Amino acid sequence: MSSQSNQNLRRHARQVVLPEVGVAGQQTLAASRVLIVGCGGLGSAAALYLAAAGVGTLHLMDRDRVEASNLQRQILYREGDVGRLKTEAALTTLGRLDSRLHLQAWPAAENADDWCSAVQAVDLVLDCTDNFPSRFAVNAACVAAGKPLVSGAAIRWQGQVALFDTRAGTGCYACLYPEAGEAAEACEDAGVLGPVVGVVGSLQALLALQWLLGERTVAGWLHCWDAHRNDWRKLRVRPDPDCPQCARR
Repeated sequence: MSSQSNQNLRRHARQVVLPEVGVAGQQTLAASRVLIVGCGGLGSAAALYLAAAGVGTLHLMDRDRVEASNLQRQILYREGDVGRLKTEAALTTLGRLDSRLHLQAWPAAENADDWCSAVQAVDLVLDCTDNFPSRFAVNAACVAAGKPLVSGAAIRWQGQVALFDTRAGTGCYACLYPEAGEAAEACEDAGVLGPVVGVVGSLQALLALQWLLGERTVAGWLHCWDAHRNDWRKLRVRPDPDCPQCARR
């Protein structure tokens, strides 16, 4: 084993000792590629934990710049990052966390071909966006490419997260939410508590790590959280036989 491999195992020793991880699992994470779509509150927490866990390659996609109002919950950024592109600032922070990470920023996808290219380049995708058009677009690309998708959302005191893997027979995001549904509420209008997005983003990272380590049973469940009451519900996501995205596949 190379000195670099030994150094990597020492760095991640607290999780390597877990029987579900081990040396082989850590090497699997190091070889894994993950795309995070949306570098806001959810993406901040997810990216930091995936990077810290040793996922070797992270691709980030976001079109926005850091604003002062983001700092309440988007923990990737500091005051000096205000005005910078989020992907640019995020790559700086993650590179400081682990200089051996392979990091890539993607421009915001404008069409189906852009989504296809971004999704095909990775093993797993995290949807950390805050709008339905992007959620449906990334879901469609993951269904088409046969890639697992970890979807998260948070608003006010509520959060939800699910891992969809149509190859394993689960439903997809469009099975749960029709594309003709209501417009998503925005945090600037409805509000959100910082730790709520942190918990949901961390759970997205957890589900991603479990799937990358071979725990396929984590797919196909919707986890809903009422943070105000600290109450959790877990619902099975079954395929919709009339789903416009995954039924025909």
